[in-house]
Amino acid sequence: MHTLIKPFRALRPAPGKAAAVAAPPYDVLNTVEARHRAHGKPSSFLHISKPEIDLPEGTDPYSPVVYAKGAENLRQLIETGELLRDEKPHYYVYQIRMGEHLQTGIAGVGSVVEYDRNRIRKHEFTRPDKEDDRVRQITALNAQTGPVLLAYRSNPELRLIILQNARGLPACEVQADDGVVHTIWVIQDPEQVSAVTRIVDAMDSLYIADGHHRSASASRVAAARGAGNPRHSGDLDYNYFLCVAFPHDEMRIFDYNRVVKDLNGQTATDFLLRIGLKFTVTPVAEPARPAHAGQFGMYLDGQWYRLDIPRGLIPKDPVASLDVSLLQDHLLAPVLGIGDARRDKRIDFVGGIRGLEELERRVDSGEMAVAFAMFPTSLEALMAVADANQVMPPKSTWFEPKLADGLLSHVLD
Repeated sequence: MHTLIKPFRALRPAPGKAAAVAAPPYDVLNTVEARHRAHGKPSSFLHISKPEIDLPEGTDPYSPVVYAKGAENLRQLIETGELLRDEKPHYYVYQIRMGEHLQTGIAGVGSVVEYDRNRIRKHEFTRPDKEDDRVRQITALNAQTGPVLLAYRSNPELRLIILQNARGLPACEVQADDGVVHTIWVIQDPEQVSAVTRIVDAMDSLYIADGHHRSASASRVAAARGAGNPRHSGDLDYNYFLCVAFPHDEMRIFDYNRVVKDLNGQTATDFLLRIGLKFTVTPVAEPARPAHAGQFGMYLDGQWYRLDIPRGLIPKDPVASLDVSLLQDHLLAPVLGIGDARRDKRIDFVGGIRGLEELERRVDSGEMAVAFAMFPTSLEALMAVADANQVMPPKSTWFEPKLADGLLSHVLD
């Protein structure tokens, strides 16, 4: 009998080895950055998640030799005892501290069956090429090494269990290069392990916050293995994917800002006049960080503006009412001619962790003509979109802090 999540036997760093092993997620670094980060760090998980760094420069990162190298590097960390696998299935409390921000959740494995049924809900489209990459990686390693970030509606009973276990000596604590502290405790009490399974299974749904390609690829691997296994059953490890779930009221979404290369053939004056037909445009002396949904900052020709959209233009639909949709539908498409933000080369996206100064820099350098500062999408809005079985526009959410790779991996027996 499958459950929404279940405990698992984590492959994790041996005592004292976590700092040497832990690495940023595979998809936040390019190959050059990963090679630099892993230099002089033979145990870094980047040798598994970005194994092209150990092959000649110019090697295609999607070549079969790259996945084989990752598998070889993982075997080596296991054989040298730097990674150990727990003998019994556990849940793990995973806490992340970023400055004053603290979030504490549960690490386990999520059901592919419930993902396929949409009880573990999505809010993004995936790209087949990125799915293919993760499928090949999971297959080569026979393990899932990148956790999917999940959210759940905050639950007092689960919070109590988490807090009871997030004390005392942790299994590991690592301060990453960016200053974020990752701490993991093992939930040892069998009654509490059973309680976590029961509490989560009673929830209507879980929500994928970050990791849509990881979960989609896990589903594909499970389908392929199930089809080829005459002894297939729903509780085998390949039917579950590595995840860490946090309460929605502890998670933080940053703004995901937009920069555009040109004004679509218009002068700045004409551009401002056209915007003024839909938005209230107010010049401001300071960087215009939006104060609420329905408000945008705009940087043009060295000047910041605040843009406010009338409430009457905001529809009830969970997707169309998102700020990213409002900007797209009322400005980017009709005024700047950007019909498909997913494919148009004239638009780029800047994670809010980089600050509004990065928007100024991109425009002042002449690389871009105009920048838009967004109000962060809320977790409630994300869940409403997922509950409606819809998807968000591209680059709607930027979650920080991010989970580390290497601290917990899920072996597919």
